[in-house]
Amino acid sequence: MSIYIGNLSFDATEEDLNEVFAEYGTVKRVQLPTDRETGRKRGFGFVEMNSDEEEAAAIEALDGAEWMGRDIRVNKARPRENNRGGGGGSFGGGGGRRDRY
Repeated sequence: MSIYIGNLSFDATEEDLNEVFAEYGTVKRVQLPTDRETGRKRGFGFVEMNSDEEEAAAIEALDGAEWMGRDIRVNKARPRENNRGGGGGSFGGGGGRRDRY
């Protein structure tokens, strides 16, 4: 499972997050998503740690803490939802059905 970190400073780097979260255990991965068009950081990130216990300790200690001038939100990441659509919704029709006279 991953940890979600919200309200991050746009100046925060993966190395910064690694350093902070390493105080609570072994950091396996840090991810700071960027905007596709501008390349700018989006103000949130994800950290994966070695165990659920380490993640829980980091969440407990860091949720609501002030870091780099912002009060950060730290909690368990929720699974990504598929918001890309697909399937066509209510468009389309009878699939080749023809009325015969």
